[in-house]
Amino acid sequence: MAEFIDDSTFGSYFEAFEHTAWRLETRRGYGSDRASDKYRHYLENGEVPDDLERPWCLNVRAQTRQGKRIERVRIVDEPPTREQMYLLAGAAANNAAGEDIRNLWRADAERIGLPSLDFWLFDSARALVLHFDDADGYLGAELVVDPARIVEYCQVRDAAWHHANRREEFLRQIASGA
Repeated sequence: MAEFIDDSTFGSYFEAFEHTAWRLETRRGYGSDRASDKYRHYLENGEVPDDLERPWCLNVRAQTRQGKRIERVRIVDEPPTREQMYLLAGAAANNAAGEDIRNLWRADAERIGLPSLDFWLFDSARALVLHFDDADGYLGAELVVDPARIVEYCQVRDAAWHHANRREEFLRQIASGA
């Protein structure tokens, strides 16, 4: 049976990890993004407001200054959805803060057998599998510590990271129609 964490502890995982925090994002959009003022601003103006001082970016800077890595791979459709373009635009601030966000075409993710699963992997030892409803609303995070599942998530991480492209290269691919 799945063990869901208390959402009030979610943020502590991003302070307590020792070496790496890594995420796979596979959804075409997220309900929380669509409900945000930042997303509405993006739809109206085509740009994401500079928010390097938001708590996420402040923590990323604090963690990466200690030599820790925060990375993620986002799976992107061809052509990208509006929500995916919003995330690509917003990734500039996350990357500037010290996070390394890369992107992978959905067709390539399917070709190499990546699951349609969103999760954070911490120190190759525990994971938070994120659950969503059909409208992309966040339902909760399942804590996974089972070694066999962790090994699977590490294999997913390694495959995704190997095939993913940095934001700038990915934006060039989108612009060229590749």
